[in-house]
Amino acid sequence: MGQGNATKTGITIGLDLGDRYTHVCVLDEAGAVLERQRVLTRPASLRRLLASYPPSRVVLEVGAHSPWVSRLVSEVGHEAVVANPRRLAMIYANESKNDSVDAEALARVGRLDAKLLRPIQHRSAESQADRTLLRSRAVLVRSRTALVAHVRSSVKSIGARLPGGSAAAFGRRMQREIPDELRDALAPLLEVIQGLTERIRAYDRTIRQRCQTSHSETRQLTQVTGVGDLTALAFVLCLEDPRRFQKSRVVGAYLGLRARQRQSGERDPQLGITKTGDMELRRLLVGSAHYILGPFGPDSDLRRFGLRLIARGGAGAKQRAVVAVARKLAVLLHRLWITGEVYEPLRQARAAAA
Repeated sequence: MGQGNATKTGITIGLDLGDRYTHVCVLDEAGAVLERQRVLTRPASLRRLLASYPPSRVVLEVGAHSPWVSRLVSEVGHEAVVANPRRLAMIYANESKNDSVDAEALARVGRLDAKLLRPIQHRSAESQADRTLLRSRAVLVRSRTALVAHVRSSVKSIGARLPGGSAAAFGRRMQREIPDELRDALAPLLEVIQGLTERIRAYDRTIRQRCQTSHSETRQLTQVTGVGDLTALAFVLCLEDPRRFQKSRVVGAYLGLRARQRQSGERDPQLGITKTGDMELRRLLVGSAHYILGPFGPDSDLRRFGLRLIARGGAGAKQRAVVAVARKLAVLLHRLWITGEVYEPLRQARAAAA
């Protein structure tokens, strides 16, 4: 991302990206509209448009097209500002909202102060491709979960019940368990479930290979019991550059694992987490926290910390402990990544004992 280009020319360009067309609004240094137009949302069309202006600040909202468009903006020589949608309530609340108005609103806010938009940083094309691999696997897992739930509920509806078991073995093990009157309806779904399981396993093999070859830094993260190749690769791809975080403890907030705040005067209610950032990585970290606090989790500082929170009791103590452990786990993984240290599960406990 370029820095300070807009201050050199005073020009700010707002782009409202759509699937077919992009609406453009260009402002001069005084905030007057220089040009409005509509171009195709295609690399060649946008490159031709942007190349016709001197280095400027280009403001766009995050969306399906924003990753490649932001890279194209930087390639042409402009400063790309990708606006966080959470900061654009003024656009959504506009009673005269349309694409042309949205483009002008983006340009005006970006011209005033880009920090008001809480700009995000898109990842490289290589990281985006690897993240698509993880997300494709997640889609298959959700599809399998929905099919398994449908099969189980269908069997319950006639007064029967399927035995317990993992989703990975469901398609194969339940072939003989389906009641005869439902076999024609449910047997094809079991075949689909089994096919999804085989495809998920193929994704897992690919992920393991990527960790061993192009993302060897994940070995630092898998030192922590409960963090596998999938979580480690998701963490590396989400953060991409660990040094853009000056302190490890801010990573938890970046991933939406920090409690929201709404303090006013003497009132400071206890709220849930912000849930900003990557939802899938947050889910994986919470899953790792469940393992760390579960019956098979080995003794560690993280486990002791979570168990102390659970021991305090209160409504939702277990869930709060899981989220707190997930937040500490994110901080720990960043620290291991950036320092290359060997993980010591009881480092804090031994230091306190000494």
